[in-house]
Amino acid sequence: MGRKRKAPRQKKINPHFWVFCEGQTEEAYVAFLRSAYRVPIEIISKVVGSRITDRFINVYKKGKPVHDKDKDFLMYDADVSVIVENLKKIKNATLILSNPAIELWFLLHYKSQKASISSSHCTRELAKSTNMNYQKGCIDEMLQKVLDKHYEIAAGRAKELALFENPSSNIYVLIDELIKVKTIK
Repeated sequence: MGRKRKAPRQKKINPHFWVFCEGQTEEAYVAFLRSAYRVPIEIISKVVGSRITDRFINVYKKGKPVHDKDKDFLMYDADVSVIVENLKKIKNATLILSNPAIELWFLLHYKSQKASISSSHCTRELAKSTNMNYQKGCIDEMLQKVLDKHYEIAAGRAKELALFENPSSNIYVLIDELIKVKTIK
């Protein structure tokens, strides 16, 4: 593991979030969350894809300042069952999955989605809902406002879905952790 971070005297140390993710859209969304909640988040994107392991996470963090309160997250699309099974083997990280893709989470900010949906159809529905040309890997200012403003609605809709099934998303788990840290400060 990495070096231990020490809390300055009489100060509380907040957790550092380590988010391992697979693509540009996830990376852009986590960067948006980092700026919106102003908490320390390290984004590790597209490093090893589906071959991520406990050992890889430990080696990546070696030499970096860490604390017992730090939290690891794995943000991946859950449309490939082999990848999901591999991610489930990682013990010390919280799975943050969207099936078929992260765009489902964005879509839940606009409407309920209970029927099975493909990744491409999800992207088309999102573009139709936002009345714009949505592009993977890009979260524009208008979408950011909706993602921030309608978070509770999207979380409620996501909680009604069965995790790992199509459709499903538990991205709200990461955001709930960010909100906890933000309110404690």
